[in-house]
Amino acid sequence: MTYTKLPYHRLENKSDLDSLIEDIGDSRIVMLGEASHGTSDYYSWRTAISKRLIEEKGFTFIAVEGDWPDCFQINKFIKGYCKPGTKVSDILKHFNRWPTWMWGNWEVAALVEWLKEHNDHPNSLPVGFYGLDVYSLWDSLQRIMKYLEKRDGQALKAAKEAFKCFEPYSSDPQEYARAVAYVSEDCEQDVLSLLMELGKHEGGEPSNPEAVFDAEQNALVAVNAERYYKAMIRGGGSSWNVRDEHMMETLNRLLEFHGPDSKVIIWEHNTHIGDARFTDMARAGMVNIGQLAREQYGNDSVYLVGFGSYEGSVIAGSNWGAPMQKMEMPPAKEGSWEHWLHSLSPTNKLLFSHELKEIPEARQQIGHRAIGVVYNANHESNGNYVPTLIPERYDAFLYIDESEALRPFIVKTKEKEPPELYPANE
Repeated sequence: MTYTKLPYHRLENKSDLDSLIEDIGDSRIVMLGEASHGTSDYYSWRTAISKRLIEEKGFTFIAVEGDWPDCFQINKFIKGYCKPGTKVSDILKHFNRWPTWMWGNWEVAALVEWLKEHNDHPNSLPVGFYGLDVYSLWDSLQRIMKYLEKRDGQALKAAKEAFKCFEPYSSDPQEYARAVAYVSEDCEQDVLSLLMELGKHEGGEPSNPEAVFDAEQNALVAVNAERYYKAMIRGGGSSWNVRDEHMMETLNRLLEFHGPDSKVIIWEHNTHIGDARFTDMARAGMVNIGQLAREQYGNDSVYLVGFGSYEGSVIAGSNWGAPMQKMEMPPAKEGSWEHWLHSLSPTNKLLFSHELKEIPEARQQIGHRAIGVVYNANHESNGNYVPTLIPERYDAFLYIDESEALRPFIVKTKEKEPPELYPANE
């Protein structure tokens, strides 16, 4: 196959990001993707980009594809709210739900340490760190109870009623979802009542507004997680949309909380941040946070950066809940986006969509590699390539020719979520 030459820029060191920072311009929302949840290079380059956006463009917070309660522990740590002597490794051990390596790794530890140092500087505006995801149903309910135990009133009563409703299911979201998926008697009204009661107490703790926001967000997670698990059991693409719509709702709340001048950096998989309208997801009626943000804030305010690589190694599990392992990632299949970029030259590259749009071949749907938390290299060609109109899905693309696996911590898994939670290529 003959590959048309593409316009690209070299990507060897941090200074090569100058053109990307310039192209981002005045965007308020910058989303940084990844083609797998287990590749060190994606985390390292996202860290380098995030540092520059914070230092040079005043970005206010980072929001990631992680659970709210666990990520809020990072937020407290980098803002100096944890007890003296707390180490970053202590904080990242909170990420004990499989797949633990997504946030419990040395690459994230380095970012968290840098954020804390940045916030400790007397001339720096504090930067936050938050989770956008929806999985932490029981953890969120427990954090609400802990928060409300310090105060009396209807909110505490509502929290107890919500928790009581879930007790028969032994903290197993899949068991709960199966029990209520096809009947009307469920816990939805209890968690909605909890959310409404918490909303009445917004001014209750003005000295620490983030504590109030944290309680309200945990209640919102409980509401949407309850809906998510039921939709998951019923099947179809509705659970995906519940999840990404929750992420977008959380993003909107965070931007409003931080004020009209706030700016956010988002770390998520390409399947979330790359505009779904320009993939085969659209035919299935699926949306994602990249699409929703463009629709709500406009293309000029949202900047989407995709990531990918040709070959290397990756951290993943051979099946759902399996021990993590370092796996070899074979060369991308012929005809794919990654194979095209490798064929041009075996070097790292930075590409901009406004330049790619001038190339007719780039304006066709191309197979674009996507690896999830479960991976089998022998079956890769059957489901690890997403048909994509690259120049429309992203605003820029970072290509790594040979990538290295993430460096994870060893964290004991608290529980195994059902395999339906992550699609095979996300």
